[in-house]
Amino acid sequence: MDFDRTGIILYVINYQECVGFYKNSLELKTIFSTEALTCFAFGSSYLMVELDDTYDGSGEVHSRIKTCLRMNVPNVKSLVETLKTKNIEVDYQEHDWGTVAKFQDPDGNLCAFKDSATFEKQIEEYKDD
Repeated sequence: MDFDRTGIILYVINYQECVGFYKNSLELKTIFSTEALTCFAFGSSYLMVELDDTYDGSGEVHSRIKTCLRMNVPNVKSLVETLKTKNIEVDYQEHDWGTVAKFQDPDGNLCAFKDSATFEKQIEEYKDD
């Protein structure tokens, strides 16, 4: 298959807060926006934050489908310090398979930074030949 673009659509309940988080806290560049969705540059892909119009406010938010938005970066620790200056709670972890920092957006969606170097090593080590 040949794709022109790839992207992730993240349906959120707290739309304005989530847009502010991705725009101001993670400093993603806005590609375009409408009243109910904002599309950000996300590496070589895009992240579309869209108002979840199927949520009627009466059900459990925890029953929603969850995902983790992983961003591979050269220096996890420096970005952790940046997030902390923006009052974002971060779970920083160092493992033998790499370094990660996990945090949440205002809607409770899990986000994580992962060190690029060990990810590239994992690709080489485990790729199918």
